[in-house]
Amino acid sequence: MAETTETPRAGADEGRLRTSTARNFSADAENRIHSDDVAERFGFEGALVAGAAVFGHMAYPLVQALGTTWMESYRADVRLIKPAYHGDLLSIRHTPGETHTVRCYARGGVLLAELRTAPDASTETLGTMPQGDPKPAEREPIDWGNVFVGEPFPVWTWRPDAIHNAELAAQVEDDLPCFAAGVVHPNAILGAANQAFMHRYQLPAWMHVGSAIRFRRLLRVGDEIEVRTVPTRKWRRKGHEFVDLYIIFRVAGEVATEIVHTSIFKIFERPAA
Repeated sequence: MAETTETPRAGADEGRLRTSTARNFSADAENRIHSDDVAERFGFEGALVAGAAVFGHMAYPLVQALGTTWMESYRADVRLIKPAYHGDLLSIRHTPGETHTVRCYARGGVLLAELRTAPDASTETLGTMPQGDPKPAEREPIDWGNVFVGEPFPVWTWRPDAIHNAELAAQVEDDLPCFAAGVVHPNAILGAANQAFMHRYQLPAWMHVGSAIRFRRLLRVGDEIEVRTVPTRKWRRKGHEFVDLYIIFRVAGEVATEIVHTSIFKIFERPAA
């Protein structure tokens, strides 16, 4: 895979640079893109660090600057452009403004990810969730033919606990006190969006490549969170097969978080030479 580089900008925002180390805590996961042998088969240098973790690293300067307000009333759009590998030294640059921008670099200036976020008081939703409770479905191997746009997944309940939340914060070197006090970490939020996908399908090798998120209220350890998911689009490009999932997290009947979660569920594999 060819990589382009972009040098992190110096200047007035030089002091807003944070560094942290990417770690792969998913080597034993069902998704074998987090293993060296499978990732290398698809042309990567090694196992990929989870995109949710990259997002978790990038969230640090936003929570540091904006407090938990960021996770209550902002919209965030993150693009995962290039993979992060285990041991990468990440340079996280936060540029504040009406729209805050966070960029993540590694490996001599390679731009890995970009996050843009701004306040959002809109009452419009990011998608449409069908009404009613869908029928239970067997968890089956994913295939183009069994991803049905507009057909919701079975509902499941997520109950974040303090130990797991602390582990996910530590994985991205985040020691901000709000997470120790019970606010659910951004790494956990996009991790749960991944779980929504995996609750429905067996996914042997896949990649999360971006998310649009609307935070409406804080999620807290101990909340009983109803997770509802529906595919809204699927498409093919350059041999890959993509899907958009519209996911909502509801607490006590109210939508707390909306996510449009974009993934490559079938990665193009070049024929062996």
